[in-house]
Amino acid sequence: MRLRKLKNLDKRLEASKELIIQDGESHKGRWKFFFGNDNPVHLEIGMGKGQFIITLAQKNPNINYIGLEKEIGCLIKAAERIEARIPNLIFVHFDASNILDVFSENEVDKLYLNFSDPWPKARHEKRRLTYIDNLEKYKVILANPCDIEMKTDNIGLFEFSVESFKQAKFETIELSYDLHKDKENIITTEYEDKFTSLGNKINYIQVNYHKEAK
Repeated sequence: MRLRKLKNLDKRLEASKELIIQDGESHKGRWKFFFGNDNPVHLEIGMGKGQFIITLAQKNPNINYIGLEKEIGCLIKAAERIEARIPNLIFVHFDASNILDVFSENEVDKLYLNFSDPWPKARHEKRRLTYIDNLEKYKVILANPCDIEMKTDNIGLFEFSVESFKQAKFETIELSYDLHKDKENIITTEYEDKFTSLGNKINYIQVNYHKEAK
């Protein structure tokens, strides 16, 4: 998601500094210490303007939520939609391609991938968040079992991802090619609301991977 450069960006970033972390690497291995508790840590990669993760954090105060996003404009807009500080929520300005620089082994309990960039050209498949090399990185940072949920309207990306999960030895727990027909009380993203209003079907998969004992 790319936004036009925001007006007064520096001023707005300063106003949101308590919510947006710019030095995520300095917190690697210390995220539970950062939150000040031993609650599970759930991570959304590519959080956009934050509707999904903000709603989750408000509904689940005993889970710590981290939203990772490389577009600073999205992070600022997400921070500005929060009226009162949510203690179990923080945003991190970072590119997920280097995710091992921000999280240590077994530090994340669940991962969400919502409406990720499909990178539709075959020569760009390594940039997809569900490319097998990225899935192997997620195995490192995720606790056992490695739990991932993914939503997308892009059938090409979805079918690619289903196959990538299989290659990486993830087990499919739930799969739907029309999520909003199959389930109720869904927490949505901004993109999801837009696509469903146009009649687009939302694809969903939940997978996990059980690490072998060392």
